Amino acid sequence: MSENENENAQQNTQQGDGPQFAIQRIYTKDISFETPNSPAIFTEKWEPQVNVELNSTGNTVAEGVYEVTLSVTVTAKLGDKTAYLAEVQQAGIFVLSGFSEQDMGGMIHSYCPNLLFPYVREVISDLVAKGSFPQMLLQPINFDLLYSQHLQQQQQQAGETPEEPVH
Repeated sequence: MSENENENAQQNTQQGDGPQFAIQRIYTKDISFETPNSPAIFTEKWEPQVNVELNSTGNTVAEGVYEVTLSVTVTAKLGDKTAYLAEVQQAGIFVLSGFSEQDMGGMIHSYCPNLLFPYVREVISDLVAKGSFPQMLLQPINFDLLYSQHLQQQQQQAGETPEEPVH
């Protein structure tokens, strides 16, 4: 983000009294696609076991400006052989101000990943199709539920109400 864009983003968030939110940029940060057992894997009956792993992180770029990254790894296996492994890190730069610490955690770990997910779904679908495999459409994800479960796990581990760090 350029210095001028950063200044404009901060000025925009300082206008108004309530919480402010703006999308500055959405981009693909990292992509990987592997087919370690091709071409032999194409001769096998297509009944894959598919595993999807998700992770989101948030980092401070400047005051009130955050980069949120949604990482998704999809592994399709036929028995013990990996058909393909697709990994995507989709990121966005968001302006967030006027939120309580608790709400800020929800914005960074639920709301923003929810905005990034359609981009990840499209990239995964394209990668799998270009790898010559049947269509892969990721099902919708309830990021609010995942974030709530994460907070409950932290609370159980700590034995108290967790505070959400924003990095």
